[in-house]
Amino acid sequence: MNRDLLATRRDFLATAAAGFAAASCAPAAVAQPSADRALIAITLDLEMARNFPRREDVHWDYEKGNLNAEAKAYAVEAGRRVKAAGGVIHYFAVGQLFEQEDVRWLERLAADGHPIGNHTYDHVYLLATRPDEVQFRFKRAPWLIEGKTPAEAIRDNVRLGAAAMKSRLGIAPAGFRAPGGFAGGLRDRPDVRRMLLNEGYTWVSTMYPAHKPASPGEPPDDVLADIVRAQPAAQPFVYPDGLIEVPMSPISDIGAFRTGQWPLESFLRAVRLGVDWAIENRAVYDLLSHPSCLYVVDPEFRTIDLICELVRKAGDRAAIVGLDALATRARR
Repeated sequence: MNRDLLATRRDFLATAAAGFAAASCAPAAVAQPSADRALIAITLDLEMARNFPRREDVHWDYEKGNLNAEAKAYAVEAGRRVKAAGGVIHYFAVGQLFEQEDVRWLERLAADGHPIGNHTYDHVYLLATRPDEVQFRFKRAPWLIEGKTPAEAIRDNVRLGAAAMKSRLGIAPAGFRAPGGFAGGLRDRPDVRRMLLNEGYTWVSTMYPAHKPASPGEPPDDVLADIVRAQPAAQPFVYPDGLIEVPMSPISDIGAFRTGQWPLESFLRAVRLGVDWAIENRAVYDLLSHPSCLYVVDPEFRTIDLICELVRKAGDRAAIVGLDALATRARR
């Protein structure tokens, strides 16, 4: 029975590969902000996060895409607020999400102009070299990737995420974001870059620059200063093979609230410092956040509203955009 199921999944992947290799995952044609503007991106990774809503919650590691009602409602309201401010949110969806019965809320977000990218099907570790590193789910249920190398399992998971989005929403992914994030991005993994290029992606978001760790409690000034110091390393660039990297800007909500257990005010301060730096230097800022975390720690959308207000006050010096615009700037 398992062989039949595996064969069916492989057949589906083979068919999907033919379609998506040809399909363009390149950014859609959009009006580009002028080069002297700071580009501010707000991204929400659509997945459930361990330790939320309760510290003891860890079962989400095995059902990342089973978004609860609160996380979905937060994602929708965040999109409404940012659109009202003249911008878009760039969402990244795990493919498991498309197994849910109702995805009309995602259809509406896409119809409102918010781009939705691929976050793999099962939230896999892109740099895994052993089968048990690929994902918690496959450590518990190894038969799901039986007979595959880690590289094949990861490639198929990327492909399956795109296929699920195409099947339920009728659209190709707007870019790719790696689960987690790596201090060096994919600089030392040309094999992974080649796989993503072969799958049709022209840009990816895999780098999360290193900074002083967020130890529990209110962050000292030197940690916040180091987060600002890391912002220049979070600027988009092009790898030697042409793939564009659009890094995430520290600090993420998970870093602040899971690792650091920061108070909300400290996270808001860090976000303000990062956005202010980007505006002052006409650079880019890419907020990495998750509705499954923010609905717990920031139920009044203060982070989203803060960024919208900072960009509004900046006038023509800044704009809230999707990551496609950041990738386009890297080409210049």
